[in-house]
Amino acid sequence: MPSIPTWEDLESCLRVKIRGWLQDMLEAEVDELLGRAKSQRRKRVDALPGYRNGYGKPRKLTLSNGTITLRRPRVRGLEQRFESRLLPLFVRRSSQVDSLLPELYLHGLAQGDFDLALGGLLGEGAPISANTVARLKEKWSTEWGEWSARRLGELEVVYLWVDGIFVKAGFEKEKAAVLAVMAALSDGSKRIVALKAGYRESKEAWAEILRDLRRRGMNGPRLVVGDGNLGIWSALGEVYPEAREQRCWNHRIVNALDKVPKKQQAQALVSLRQIPYAETAAEAARLKSKYQDWCRKKGLEEAAKVLDRDWERRITFYAFPKEHGQHLRASNPIESPFSALRLRTDAARRFKKIRNALAVIWKMMLVAERRFRRLHAPELVREVYQGVRYVDEVKFVERSGRAVA
Repeated sequence: MPSIPTWEDLESCLRVKIRGWLQDMLEAEVDELLGRAKSQRRKRVDALPGYRNGYGKPRKLTLSNGTITLRRPRVRGLEQRFESRLLPLFVRRSSQVDSLLPELYLHGLAQGDFDLALGGLLGEGAPISANTVARLKEKWSTEWGEWSARRLGELEVVYLWVDGIFVKAGFEKEKAAVLAVMAALSDGSKRIVALKAGYRESKEAWAEILRDLRRRGMNGPRLVVGDGNLGIWSALGEVYPEAREQRCWNHRIVNALDKVPKKQQAQALVSLRQIPYAETAAEAARLKSKYQDWCRKKGLEEAAKVLDRDWERRITFYAFPKEHGQHLRASNPIESPFSALRLRTDAARRFKKIRNALAVIWKMMLVAERRFRRLHAPELVREVYQGVRYVDEVKFVERSGRAVA
């Protein structure tokens, strides 16, 4: 009777069982190919002429639960080279382990630490090192190129969020800009649709991205959300002139507070935060005037003027469902995944090439994308896509010849 494993050796026992199971499957694969079991003679004249020829060198295969050693059966006498479907040539780890690497990188594990960390997770024999990660980055770079060229015509894009992140790349003293575009689709899901390098965050760089999105079949968005200082706004009017603009309230509040003395900022912040959460656009305008009156009484004329800039583009969200307001007032949906990236790229050494930085950031963004939450009231996203109008965040309908919100 076989001994029952204890808790301490449960992992190693499971790896032994998995190794035996996979080795048996490799043997069965050859049996199926040749039409006969090991040591069995050919019974038919027209049977496959190949024959077994021992085993290849032992090779390590890293799975998510550890590393095991297998021996691939060799086959000779075939017209074409035999390649296992279960264990293809040169494969050293499962796709699940490959997906683990960008997860670890996203959470701050330095490239040089992969060998030590994964050795503990996957076993000392895990064929993963800093050189392995470097090769993976080359692979990610190729995949990023394919991803950037894919067609987008099947997507029903409703909202876009845009932002940029600066990374240390190349030989220039200044940091390079990586520009990103996130889309909300008609089913309420969110996707990264573009990630490219650009000169700072200029109009020309954003125009190139938008033209590329249109060339690949992306429809015009109903609304674009981003920081008011981005060159996206000039470019948007040329490429997608029908799209409406929403300037980020978080950035505007920060800009407004910069004009207020520190000892008065707490009081100013209370008033500023009330404005974008007013029930109607008219009420928001009233609260803005109230705040400006307070500024002028304090002799803060410059602080009062800050809110006048781009005011109409600051309250565009009132023309969309109330349930989507928290997604549209600010660029938080794209700022949030970028915050983790900023921590990672700020701590990293300078990338040799901007393309290498793009590949790593793209892979980390795809990891983050799997955890993106859908928009509230996703059924209303489709209504917006279909052109339903909203006034003060309420659906606009017509009754008896007059408009009623």
